[in-house]
Amino acid sequence: MTSNTLSFQDLNLPAALLQALEKVGYETPSPIQAESIPLLLDGHDLLGQAQTGTGKTAAFALPFLSKIDPKANHVQLLILAPTRELAIQVAEACHTYAAFDKGIRVLPIYGGQSYSHQIKTLKKGVQVVVGTPGRVIDHIKRGTLKLNQVSSLVLDEADEMLRMGFIDDVEWILSHAPEERQTALFSATMPEQIRRIIHRYLKEPKTVKIAAKVSTATTIRQRFCQVAPRHKMEALTRILEVEDFDGVIIFVRTKTATVELAEKLAARGYDAEALNGDIPQNARERVVDRLKKGQVDILVATDVVARGLDVERISHVINFDIPYDTESYVHRIGRTGRAGREGDAILLMSHREKRLLRAIEKATKQAIEPMTLPSVTELNEQRVKRFKDKVLATLEDDRLEAILPVIEALKEETEAEPEVLMAALAQMAAGKEPLVLSEKDVADINDRSSDREGRAGARDQGDRKPKRRNAAPPEEGMQRYRIEVGHSHGAKPGNIVGAIANEADIDSQYIGAIQINDTYSTVDLPAGMPPEVKAILSKARVAGQKLAIREWTDKPPKHNVKGKDKGKRPPRSRSKAK
Repeated sequence: MTSNTLSFQDLNLPAALLQALEKVGYETPSPIQAESIPLLLDGHDLLGQAQTGTGKTAAFALPFLSKIDPKANHVQLLILAPTRELAIQVAEACHTYAAFDKGIRVLPIYGGQSYSHQIKTLKKGVQVVVGTPGRVIDHIKRGTLKLNQVSSLVLDEADEMLRMGFIDDVEWILSHAPEERQTALFSATMPEQIRRIIHRYLKEPKTVKIAAKVSTATTIRQRFCQVAPRHKMEALTRILEVEDFDGVIIFVRTKTATVELAEKLAARGYDAEALNGDIPQNARERVVDRLKKGQVDILVATDVVARGLDVERISHVINFDIPYDTESYVHRIGRTGRAGREGDAILLMSHREKRLLRAIEKATKQAIEPMTLPSVTELNEQRVKRFKDKVLATLEDDRLEAILPVIEALKEETEAEPEVLMAALAQMAAGKEPLVLSEKDVADINDRSSDREGRAGARDQGDRKPKRRNAAPPEEGMQRYRIEVGHSHGAKPGNIVGAIANEADIDSQYIGAIQINDTYSTVDLPAGMPPEVKAILSKARVAGQKLAIREWTDKPPKHNVKGKDKGKRPPRSRSKAK
């Protein structure tokens, strides 16, 4: 059977996990899930070569969670991730999958979060730890995280950990984990250092390589809108108000969401229907037929039921929920722009989902342009246009003759000007929803938690270019700092951004201009850095070097920090894979 015909029930997963998957609406496994889950359930080490956004989190989380003993109050599964954002996402996914097995506890540990909370939770006992390499090492050295009973270990996005300068930390952690364990490593690329880790620390691994189908039609205009999750319904409504659409498919992740969203849209006056796997086939066919005939304008659907759907009048595809894998995104937006026709694809996403956006752009080799939610002026223009069109159409109605005496009577009784009477009738027709909105009627729901990345099309941090400032001072509210890592150490802007963001919990939008020199670099950060944050950053590493951060001056440092720090890095293991 192919992954398209397999179900999760075919993969021999425990009932509790299947129940969780049913609740979140997962219908069929992705290719990497279909291939990886049986191998991991059988106890093999695994090498997974796949891009972000192929569904790999579930590919390793589901089989390893199935092996957890909830009654054993110690860490059994350790997952290493390169960034705090990914660690949080993976931990949340594990928590969701384990929702029906109340004994399984999951803890994310990463820089920037309080040690006290992490230590307190570790002392209580957790079975699953998801962490960034630096913070995991800190806890191992403190004795608050013990790996002696870890039976499963995952390296997620290993090449990204290499790029961010964490690979020595990863090897140190691997050398301190039990030799008798099951290991899975996932990486989009296989540079030599990753191959070395595979050779030394994985035992006869099985290989799963997924080549995503990522071609998208050039006739499709792709846009994304960054919006907080709680505002997505409002954002969708505004987009539908101003977009000139014919037929629309709105994609959500779960079957329950199709019904809920279709009902909300219907309540707002749209002809919307739900389409999901729980609806009988003959009923689904009737819904699609109504869409073709123009009796329904909007379908709210899950991935599976919409695959292969070809309706000529579909002008827009809206991803209300961003898909977890790039192949699903390609299939979704492929419902429009078919046979050379033009189409529009709009993606709603939160700041925390920017990794998935980057993965889609990287896999499809196409930039998805940012869009701003419609303004009050744009909304009003569309509302007035629709109102005028309705009035002009009604003027052709022969039944107006019967109403004219009523209007004449109103004029005589009220002595109102005709324009005032028309305004009153227009207001009455509009009902509770005003025809013309004011600024106070429309909340600002644009998610600006990462405006810089939004304007840049959510570029990868690793592609971020340093700003050349020379004598230009920092922007207002920023302070310049010197860090003891530069070109000679192999430092890149992405390394620096990643280290600061992860260890100091500083969002990348607040990391200013970066200038990389030969032996040191400068970075602009928000003024007034607390001493405890500065202490954390001083110990953080980029390309194997401690940042040793300090306020920028034109004076050279008193000590050779590189030499001073030499030898203090956790030693690499010299042991060979067993």
